[in-house]
Amino acid sequence: MRQADVTRNTSETKIQITINLDGTGKAELASGVPFLDHMLDQIARHGMIDLKVVAKGDTHIDDHHTVEDVGITLGQAFAKAVGDKTGITRYGHSYVPLDETLSRVVIDFSGRPGLEFNVPFTRSRVGDFDVDLSIEFFRGFVNHAGVTLHIDNLRGINAHHQIETVFKAFGRALRMALEIDPRASGVVPSTKGSL
Repeated sequence: MRQADVTRNTSETKIQITINLDGTGKAELASGVPFLDHMLDQIARHGMIDLKVVAKGDTHIDDHHTVEDVGITLGQAFAKAVGDKTGITRYGHSYVPLDETLSRVVIDFSGRPGLEFNVPFTRSRVGDFDVDLSIEFFRGFVNHAGVTLHIDNLRGINAHHQIETVFKAFGRALRMALEIDPRASGVVPSTKGSL
């Protein structure tokens, strides 16, 4: 079973995340940041990943530490759940439209953290959510999951749509990359023999 339960406690946040990579898209979300919960739901639903997030953070200051630390903890959970990556497809990609907006996400479970984030936000906030926190979430994730991630918003004028298509495409790309390839049973998808 490709599952993980990770707890991360700091002086700024206390976070517990449980994931099942072979789930049905169920989500139980209580991050304390409503818009982040909405985006985490996209990852679960479109990635077919069961996801439970409970977080308590210093949101009386702002949402930065909570959003970043949820990304970090989620990355740790993915690294633990995917293990040595034997049999996975490794690469995943997705294009997702939402009305006028189109985003592309490409991921490689390479073992090497790297993020290219190209989203020209059209405004600085969606409700109470600072759009800059989305890059902090993904930076935390890639650094702790050990993945290379390219995120491109190709067009869009609605910042909510921009972020939502990114998270939906991220979920779909995760699903593709984490699928077990029946032709690669027992094989690590690398000429090096390890990732």
